[in-house]
Amino acid sequence: MKALVTGGAGFIGSNIVRHLLNEGHVVTVLDNLSSGYRTNLSPFPQVAFIEGDVRDAATAERAMRGVEVVFHLAASVGNKRSIDHPLDDAAINVLGTLNVLEAARHAGTRKIVFSSSAGIFGELKTLPIREDHPVEPDSPYGASKLGAEKACLVYSKLYALEAVCLRYFNVYGVNQRYDAYGNVIPIFAQRLLHGEPITIFGDGEQTRDFVNVNDVVQANYRAGVARGVSGAFNIASATRVTINELARLMMAAGDRQCPLEYGPPRPGDVRHSLADIGAAQRAFGYQPTVDLATGLHEYMRWVKGELTV
Repeated sequence: MKALVTGGAGFIGSNIVRHLLNEGHVVTVLDNLSSGYRTNLSPFPQVAFIEGDVRDAATAERAMRGVEVVFHLAASVGNKRSIDHPLDDAAINVLGTLNVLEAARHAGTRKIVFSSSAGIFGELKTLPIREDHPVEPDSPYGASKLGAEKACLVYSKLYALEAVCLRYFNVYGVNQRYDAYGNVIPIFAQRLLHGEPITIFGDGEQTRDFVNVNDVVQANYRAGVARGVSGAFNIASATRVTINELARLMMAAGDRQCPLEYGPPRPGDVRHSLADIGAAQRAFGYQPTVDLATGLHEYMRWVKGELTV
């Protein structure tokens, strides 16, 4: 099949590109390189790369020509970034997604696999969390992802376009670079390998469901090739760990020690997180395979290699 990966030069997108190529598919990448890296695609000269923005409808239309499945990952990501820049967040995540949906509709694309987020739920009321949990986002990011999700599902009802929305929990793994707005694992890794204290917001007993990028890639691919499947699905490991324990695991994975410092809780952060992944297992056979300790060792090896480049 011919696939389009928006945001394909980024962390998750570049891992999806690798898997699609390994499976023998033809791949186009659309990325404005605002948070993606050309180096992530340098091993794949066969990829057709379009440097452009999903906020530009003409560019989205051009990238979508002949595409059977689009994996839509281009986004403004993160609670804090959205709190600082809510208009940019909405323009990219909502209007950009509408451009991708319109391009897919006009091109006769069979399916969109949309990268959503557990941020749509807000503070969790029950654990483990199922897809029918109330959605009360605590940040503009959660609200924009929810809006984009709803748009994808509406298109799947109105047009000949299947839509699968994958609600990622805390994704980590190879190609995830440090960003002050980013996720906790690359931030901890950066500070650990530079011998700096790790800062934990709150008491560190808050829990997160971390899922390795290889499992997220599996979910995207299975959802993309499945026929007759639309809907929203949790993508996670279905396990949880405290942030204090995460710090200890990362020290072990990196073979380094550093002090822990504690700060006040951050706005928009939930206290606990744990996913029920039964719906994705039943719909397209999703099954996480990478445990956290193994995934962190792989990630820390990759980060150390990046620091020596």
